[in-house]
Amino acid sequence: MAEFVSIMGMAHAPGVTGWIESCPQEEQDAIQAGYEELGRIMKAARPDVIIGVANDHLLNLPLKKPPHWRVDAAEDWHGPAEFFKAWLKQPGYHVRGRPDVADTIHRIASADGHNIDKGHGLLFDDNWSVPLWYLGYDVPIVPIHMNCINPPVPTPEECVAFGRTLRRIVREELPADLRVGLIATGGLSHEPGGPRYFTMDDEFDRWFLDLIAESDAERICREATVERMNAAGGGGTTELLAWMVVMAAAGGEKGRPTFYVPSAEMRCGIGATVWERFA
Repeated sequence: MAEFVSIMGMAHAPGVTGWIESCPQEEQDAIQAGYEELGRIMKAARPDVIIGVANDHLLNLPLKKPPHWRVDAAEDWHGPAEFFKAWLKQPGYHVRGRPDVADTIHRIASADGHNIDKGHGLLFDDNWSVPLWYLGYDVPIVPIHMNCINPPVPTPEECVAFGRTLRRIVREELPADLRVGLIATGGLSHEPGGPRYFTMDDEFDRWFLDLIAESDAERICREATVERMNAAGGGGTTELLAWMVVMAAAGGEKGRPTFYVPSAEMRCGIGATVWERFA
């Protein structure tokens, strides 16, 4: 069977590569050190493929009746999308895909009753471009875009169920000896374009980071509701649904919050959690 070698959740705010210099020096140092640690962890794990779960910023999924999930089976990816390059201050990159892994995820997740589509091409924005800037471009990626902000979004229970299906797919369906890294990108508290655009709910962020590290799926579903996340920042904080997917895939083992910076200049709480053991 295949195995997980690294699981992590992280923020993907565009300012991390786009305008980090506008932050106070102390924030810049903490943010960059945090992402660089994630890069070292992923590289040390030596994955053969990275499966990623991230919010689709109304860029790829249909506005009417979007699926909860869409996995894509392209051979190659080029990012960021052209109109995001200047914003992210990224010249462009290439990373390979793994169509065989994407096909297996779609086949098994569909059979399990998840609301999942499959395609062969996506536009990448900050959701992948910020993490890959630090994780590197040498490992093939299978992106799973999810609908986190266009109601109705998947419930925490549906995210946990999808994560458990991903866990079973990796452990029972993917090729033997395949080393799998799993990432969730999105959050923490932010309200893009809203009245709280430049304010963070750091109390919520610290609570969520501790809660997700505890990895009690029942408590997560009971307490980290969509309504609670929207109260911490509408239109953005529900990206943390992706973190619930990877938490469930870790199988109940505790995670470790690695860093947290509530940054007004980033317009987002910036932080990460890693899982180093997988039940």
